[in-house]
Amino acid sequence: MIRAACAAAFAVLAGVAHAGSLPPQGCDRHAATTAEQQHRLLRFAAVVREALEASGTQAALIARSGTDLSRFGLRYSHAAVALAEGLETPWAVRQLYYACAERAPRLFDQGLAGFISGSDDADVGYISVLLLPPEAAAPLAAAALDKPLALGLLNARYSANAYPFSTLYQNCNQWVAELLAASVAGTTTRVQAQDWLRHEGYAPEPVHASPWLMIAGHFVPWLHFDDHPRASLEAGTVQTSLPTSLEAFAQQRWAGARRLEFCHGPQGIVQRESGEPLAAGCAPRDGDRVTGLN
Repeated sequence: MIRAACAAAFAVLAGVAHAGSLPPQGCDRHAATTAEQQHRLLRFAAVVREALEASGTQAALIARSGTDLSRFGLRYSHAAVALAEGLETPWAVRQLYYACAERAPRLFDQGLAGFISGSDDADVGYISVLLLPPEAAAPLAAAALDKPLALGLLNARYSANAYPFSTLYQNCNQWVAELLAASVAGTTTRVQAQDWLRHEGYAPEPVHASPWLMIAGHFVPWLHFDDHPRASLEAGTVQTSLPTSLEAFAQQRWAGARRLEFCHGPQGIVQRESGEPLAAGCAPRDGDRVTGLN
């Protein structure tokens, strides 16, 4: 079973803070869903797919809420590239996943419904989509579908909290950032991609790291700190690529990028373009598009 572990570092911390003990070393989590929940998730995926199809773009950055990171002020944990064509189905996604049993990262293609269903909460979930303008979407689609290039940017060593400007490790969001660099600047190595990202102002926001997180790094095989600057660790922060970092960078670079946010919850499917983030609990506000889940 291949399972994403992009935000596992923060999930570890959340578990430690809640339970007061270190969690298991594994990262597979199998959340059982009922037939009704599966139906709602498929309906949710259909609404997201319809919006992607209507956009006319070739590629989009897509992120899901996945692991619950609300205690860190974060909603999205796992980013990927959604492609209009070129994979097995329209608007499937290409992403870096961490194969827990193998303890190694892999590139993994997945249908949109499967990607959307990978959230910890089957009753309330969020999806963010950044529709890229043609001058960005076309080269990103080409880079994502260039298997030698995409695999060449894949690092053999994985860390959920990988530092964005080190080649020691990599997390799934960092692979997307480096693929984006390759698509724009023609870079072919991780060093070149990171140099370009730094030069162009890519700067993920630091996240507070409890001492418990540092302790967990001694026990969890996909959590490392030796790539982070010592000054940051002493200040109690880690800098790592998250979906919000990717979106902020792309929106700053391409004024024509459009952000859509979707959620499903007790009141149905809520869709919003730009503006404030969707409310907790997926509660709609004036101006939101609401679709029933039946």
